[in-house]
Amino acid sequence: MNEANLKLPYFAHETAIIDPGAKIGPRTRIWHWVHVCANAEIGCDCSLGQNVFIGAAKIGNNVKIQNNVSVYDAVVLEDNVFCGPSMVFTNVINPRSHIVRKHEYKPTLVRQGATIGANAVIVCGLTIGTFAMIGAGAVVTRDVPDFALVVGTPARRIGWVCQCGLRLDTLNGAAQCEACGWAYSISASSCRPVSPAHCQDLSKA
Repeated sequence: MNEANLKLPYFAHETAIIDPGAKIGPRTRIWHWVHVCANAEIGCDCSLGQNVFIGAAKIGNNVKIQNNVSVYDAVVLEDNVFCGPSMVFTNVINPRSHIVRKHEYKPTLVRQGATIGANAVIVCGLTIGTFAMIGAGAVVTRDVPDFALVVGTPARRIGWVCQCGLRLDTLNGAAQCEACGWAYSISASSCRPVSPAHCQDLSKA
């Protein structure tokens, strides 16, 4: 371990570049060939895999960012977000090499607990809902509701997922996760958790 790491509240591999001014929380782990820019804000207990780039982005606690992901300016990741290997964020809707559009960055928000699969693309200016699940290789061009499961190009919702990540089976506008017991009220366009204490045996509905 690099001697300098012993004085930091987080771990950074010796090949990582941490620009002065970056804010990084305790117990965060920054691995090989990562670059964290000066205006980045990273919470505690995060993991940044090999070859990750963090611009002027805001990252919450316990966020997992897998290899080869760039989190550009104007991207916000809330707590417990998972970014799969080589998934892509953008921040300009109509980029041109010969036109500077830094003043036109469109913010992207990924809500708490959401998962973005490997090689997925998130077009800028969108909100990914709480505990949503983005399938591998999906191209997301519109907002994604809370607990939604979306796949394809462009991404379309094909179902709902529990906070634990398992797909939900809906019966009479309700669902209960077989793994963790969380119960949900489901409509054509939304999925809302109800108190686990109020879970019902849907097989008797």
